Amino acid sequence: MNERILILDDEETLCYFLKESLEEKGYQAVTAYTAREGLEVVTRQQIDLVLLDLRLPDGDGLHVLYEIKKVDSDLPVIVLTGHAAVDSAVQAMKLGAYDYLEKPINLAELSMTVAKALESQAMRQEIQRLRFQENRDHEFIVGYSKQMQELVRLIERVAPSKASVLIQGDSGTGKEVVAQAIHRMSPRAKKGFVPINCAAIPDTLMETELFGYEAGAFTDARRQKRGLIEMADGGTIFLDEISTLKLELQAKLLRILETETMRRVGGIKDIHVDLRIIAATNQDLRAAIQERAFREDLYYRLSVVVINVPPLRERIEDIDKFAAAFIAQFNRTRATSIEGISEDALRLMRQYEWPGNVRELRNVIERAMILCNGNEIAVSDLPAEIVRKEPGMGLEGKLLSSLPLSSGVDMKATIASIEKRMIREALAETHGNKSQAARLLGISRDILNYSIQKYGLSIDN
Repeated sequence: MNERILILDDEETLCYFLKESLEEKGYQAVTAYTAREGLEVVTRQQIDLVLLDLRLPDGDGLHVLYEIKKVDSDLPVIVLTGHAAVDSAVQAMKLGAYDYLEKPINLAELSMTVAKALESQAMRQEIQRLRFQENRDHEFIVGYSKQMQELVRLIERVAPSKASVLIQGDSGTGKEVVAQAIHRMSPRAKKGFVPINCAAIPDTLMETELFGYEAGAFTDARRQKRGLIEMADGGTIFLDEISTLKLELQAKLLRILETETMRRVGGIKDIHVDLRIIAATNQDLRAAIQERAFREDLYYRLSVVVINVPPLRERIEDIDKFAAAFIAQFNRTRATSIEGISEDALRLMRQYEWPGNVRELRNVIERAMILCNGNEIAVSDLPAEIVRKEPGMGLEGKLLSSLPLSSGVDMKATIASIEKRMIREALAETHGNKSQAARLLGISRDILNYSIQKYGLSIDN
């Protein structure tokens, strides 16, 4: 067992015997004799359970319970109380205590209650993990390509360690998915995964979001607030777009990596944090170092292991599996029953360069499933930029190649001929659906109807 239990009681002899008993059961036990000491331990260390005396020399146990729950609302607390204070123990239960034990403490009862509390906590965490996994399974690493198989093997080797990881790749390649995979395969999987997009938080708020602040640190700081780094204690923090982080905050992040301590804004005490840092970027950090926009010492701290996520255009053979995963996800969330993608549609998707990578593919599948009228995604359900990516030519290219242009050709008649044939081709590709044909041509339905009338085309809806 690695669970760490805090014994918060002013009776040193009792603390000694409880600590000895718990350690014999395989737990780690730490002691504190005052409310102030106990709250410092909860704040600075990873604690899995608290044994709390309701009578402390420097504070009321109920207030201490309230403060503990502010730090970690899920932390189980077992109240220790004398027979005369059972009413207070019942009140503590209402405030979120797991259970209470009367003094003198029966060690067998203590052992059973502690085990049940930790088991209950572990079950809650497992349920949360499974719910998270159910919601994210479709985004897990998939693919048949050599690059993806190598990526999975690297993740499996890296995950059990505490080493910092730098993930590099174009936007939309799935860098956060890789970070989540590392976290879920690591011993930290039961603790939090805290993702932070450094580019999405204004510079003026970034420091307080990351490090939190003490009450009175600035005008509106009426009460203490824990930062995202502190909330990730015991787990993993994911810093996306790390290249946008200001140099001053880079220095503070470096200190965390070197000392495993941090300070809230306005704080004077160091807080111990046990976390793994995974960073990601779509920029060249070495170039940023040359431009003095990124600290070289931080780069080497973050890049203990570097993972490069290849763009989708370099792993086209993975499109089928990604698409199948997204179809399965949207079938679940939208209660649809799309069975797959037609061979013609897949052929066009494999020919497309996917500048938006996996994120763009996901959006294309979602859009196609909304437009799809049958049980299979067809060419007509794909956006124009993909349909026009025939090898070397689009719909317009095929039409132009069939028109032998030479000097003396009537330009007006040629353009009219091209326009008519484009309309016919578009309507044929969309099985006569004018709305989809208009989208394919990049025009409105009204303009399409006008052109059909203009050229006297007799085409059924």
